[in-house]
Amino acid sequence: MTNTPDDSAEKYQFITGIALPDSLLVRDATQFVRDTESQLLFNHSSRVFCFASLAGQRLKKTFDPELLYVGAMFHDLGLTRDFSTANERFEVDGANAARDFLKQRNIAQQDVDDVWTAIALHTTPGIPQHMHPVVALVTAGVELDVLGIGLADVHPESLDEILQRFPRTEQFKEDIISAFFDGIKHKPVTTFGNIKADVLADKDPAFKRINFCDIIRASSWDG
Repeated sequence: MTNTPDDSAEKYQFITGIALPDSLLVRDATQFVRDTESQLLFNHSSRVFCFASLAGQRLKKTFDPELLYVGAMFHDLGLTRDFSTANERFEVDGANAARDFLKQRNIAQQDVDDVWTAIALHTTPGIPQHMHPVVALVTAGVELDVLGIGLADVHPESLDEILQRFPRTEQFKEDIISAFFDGIKHKPVTTFGNIKADVLADKDPAFKRINFCDIIRASSWDG
């Protein structure tokens, strides 16, 4: 789905406490995601960046806002038809898309790796917060926008500004669950071991979870 082009830097520079460089990388990332994602996912990803930025300031983490922006904006790209593969987790599909995008723009390999990891691990609770700030903050932003974790820490003024610029739909909770389902229903095996199996179980009565213990018992080992 293609959306109307937008001046990304203008959107962010007037939100209290959030700074986003008016750079070519940012503008390219914004247009890339706008041309690929639905308005629902674009607004969600934009809020993730905002909440991640505020979390970084609150936690006194040093981070590159451009890299954080790419990580936040690309984190759900693997749910889209253009970037969804048949066999990879959707998180890996999004991470690979971000990696290709950054490498084409000659971004340093370590920075590329940090963004890749941030996207690949954003649905793996308990690990990202111990890693590089970009990795930790992308997950923090996702958890706040989807799960409400840390919502009480956001200043009401900042929250109002973020929601005015990137509004949630009236039924966002159900809409985002449906978006997750639509993006992964064709490859249920990739949800093994991560929280997206819950989405399939909720939406598809015929879904059968893969059981880790069953895999162990069915292995080719004798004992």
